[in-house]
Order: sequence, then C-alpha cells, then structure tokens
Amino acid sequence: MRDMISKKTRNEFREYFVGTTLREISQEFDAADVPFDMNYLSPEPGQRRSLVEQYYHAVDFASWHDVQKVLRVYESVLFSIEGEINNLCATEHIKNKFGVLTRCLERDGFKYVDGKIKPVGRNAAIDSLAETAKAFDADVLHQQLDRLRNAVEDDPSLAIGTAKELIETTCKTILADYGVVADGNWDINRLMKETRSILHLVPEDIPDSAKGAESIKRILSSLGQISQGLAELRNLYGTGHGKDGKAKGLSVRHARLAVTCASALATFLFDTHQVRQEPVP
Repeated sequence: MRDMISKKTRNEFREYFVGTTLREISQEFDAADVPFDMNYLSPEPGQRRSLVEQYYHAVDFASWHDVQKVLRVYESVLFSIEGEINNLCATEHIKNKFGVLTRCLERDGFKYVDGKIKPVGRNAAIDSLAETAKAFDADVLHQQLDRLRNAVEDDPSLAIGTAKELIETTCKTILADYGVVADGNWDINRLMKETRSILHLVPEDIPDSAKGAESIKRILSSLGQISQGLAELRNLYGTGHGKDGKAKGLSVRHARLAVTCASALATFLFDTHQVRQEPVP
C-alpha cells in the first residue's frame, strides 16, 4: 500500500524543523506519541534533520494509526505558524513556508482547517479495515481496498461492485484459515452464512441469559442483511452486469454508504476471527 503522507510533504516539514532546536523537535514528536528509532543512522546532514528522520524511520506511512500521530505534529507546526501570521510577527519566508506546507498536505489528500488537519475524500472505515487486514496475507483484499479508495468518489458503480467483492474475499479468507474451501457456486449470502457460523456470529449462539441478548441477536441478524443489500445494489447499479444504455447509477453518497458498510462489516469479521484464534489464558 502506498504512503498516505508523501516524501515531498515529509521533507518540507523536516526542513521547517531545521529552524528549531533539537529539544523542540523531540517535544513535538514525543507529545504526539510518534515512535523513535534511535539506532537509525540518517544520511541527511545536520543533527536536526537526522533527529526528524529517526522519528520518520519508525513510522509506517501506509498505516492510518501511525499517520494520525504524524499529522498531530504537523497540526502543531501549522497552528504555531498561523499564530505568528495572525499576530503580524511572521516574516515573508515563514508565510511562504506556511503556504508550501498546506499545499503539500492538500496534494496528499488533507486540508488544514481551524487548527486541525482533516482528510479530504478519505474513508475512515476503509483505513480501519486496511489496518486490520495487515495481519492477513491476502493480496486481493489489499487490491480491493486500493480500488475502493480510488473509486468511491469518482466511480460509484465500481465502488459498489467492489464493496460486494470485498465481503466475498473477507469471507473466503476467513474460511480458508479454518480449512474450509468455499464452493465456487456459493453466492455472497452462502459465504456470509458459513462465515458467521464458523465464527459463532449467529443469534442462536447467544444465550438468552446473556446481558443485552436480544439487542445482540438483532445486530447479528442484520449482518446477513448488509451482505444481501450489497449484493442487490451491485446487481442494480454496480459493475459486473451489462446495463441499459440509458440507465442511471447511484450518487457518490450511496457509494460511500455501501463502502462504509462493507468495510465496517469486514473489519468486524476479521476482528472476531482474530479473537477466536487467540489462546484462552
């Protein structure tokens, strides 16, 4: 998976820190809980650049969990510069630097607004699933996640079709870990049924005496309805079937809904699978 923060952006923020002190650099990164690799020998000249690179080297820039920490550092930097600009204390150099830093973030899909760096066009559910999926050796799954990121805003039909495929891949991956080979004729409903059964995610597995049993059973029953709904949407609007040349597709908001539901469901299934695999203490 590609880096969420580009090397260009990282370098521009690193160069900002060249004008600060080693202590300030450490304080900023440590306050955001950014990891630090003290054994990394940076090829960059200067102590300040090297220190920043030691923090960068310990970060997985394809991980939303790690990237959020770095973004908190960048927020602090921009907030500080913005304060100087508002107080008329900033030089032209620092004003230009602020412009460069914010434009770099925008190219990476982020926007600095009201003291916060916010993702633009990102889907938190996809990012969460990508984090969970790292534990599974499933190249097709990662390809589908990349396709969803690129399609949800620009190609709703492709996003809806891929959302359905994502659930199918998730189910097949989990079943394979249990030694179950999915039959080629199984549709998404059968795949979900088998997966829920093997993970004990059917209402019948919840004892009536359990706290909130009825609520839990209703939620578990809805899991199958999500996959069924995705399949129906894909048949009506998604890719994979020829459509009438005058047929109208769904909007971006519908694609976001389908992708968010599919990602949340897949994350829940993978999380449950991991819990079931953990040894009982």
